[in-house]
Amino acid sequence: MSAITGGASIQGSAERAERLARAWRLWMTAGPGLFWIVVFLLLPSLILLGIGFFSIGNYGNPHLPLSLEPMREVAGYSILGWSPDNLATILRSLLQAISAAGLTILLAYPVVFFIITRPPALRPLLLLFVILPSWTNQVVRTYAWMELLGPGSTLSHLAQGAGLIPPHLGLMPGILAMQIGLTYNYLPYMVVPLYAAAEKLDWSLVEAGRDLYASGRRLFWSAVFPQTIPGLLSGIILVAIPAFGDYVVPTLLGGGKSMMIGSLIASQFLDTPNWPYGAALTIFMLIFTCAGLIVFRVMSKRLGSSEGSMI
Repeated sequence: MSAITGGASIQGSAERAERLARAWRLWMTAGPGLFWIVVFLLLPSLILLGIGFFSIGNYGNPHLPLSLEPMREVAGYSILGWSPDNLATILRSLLQAISAAGLTILLAYPVVFFIITRPPALRPLLLLFVILPSWTNQVVRTYAWMELLGPGSTLSHLAQGAGLIPPHLGLMPGILAMQIGLTYNYLPYMVVPLYAAAEKLDWSLVEAGRDLYASGRRLFWSAVFPQTIPGLLSGIILVAIPAFGDYVVPTLLGGGKSMMIGSLIASQFLDTPNWPYGAALTIFMLIFTCAGLIVFRVMSKRLGSSEGSMI
């Protein structure tokens, strides 16, 4: 009896030692990354969220007592009464995000299906060509588009010749240049998840549609598109949320003609200091981001997709 008890005790000690070893390996591998995220991402975000509930000091810095005035300013209320300017900025930024997502979808589907119809050995190289530009800093890429769309560029001369823009002007700055820049910058974030979904296509459904003499359009919408919805949802989230708060592209290519929420937030910390108001605007952006992720999760679950487990 004592031998059995001793054996169980030894086995229990060995299991505890194994669990401790696994926990130690886990913390040694994941610990540095978690430390970096907590110190340089989570804590600054929490501090910024807290600033959104402070009063504004004499020089725009946060000051006690706590106040909801920054939130009222986000809603459009100030000492001058209610103004729709903030609402217009938010709606303009939302339209910017929707437009960027829509344009990347229209461009990504042909690119993805061109890649997956190539020989398997060639597909990774073609996908690399799509991703490669995103390895360059966004500011550098945006400055390149400024050169391509500026008043003296070939594209601007063609647009002037077609009567699309007045002489001696360029396609940049303007809304069109801004949309081109956003679409270019975020296209890889739509292509990659769509490619991952397209690789898993059940081609037997496509063959069945062909056997039933379905047209190309009907075949796409009935047999192909439903299978790519999980990747499409991932792409929309990866494009729309960053585009909603983008600062670099609207500032450089838009030329400040239309205030976007990213530019509005930056101005509260740099140009006309009002840190609590800028932090309150950041809180709104975080709420928008969380809402988008929740919608994505719900839709993924309803579609029976495993993509929702990524969040």
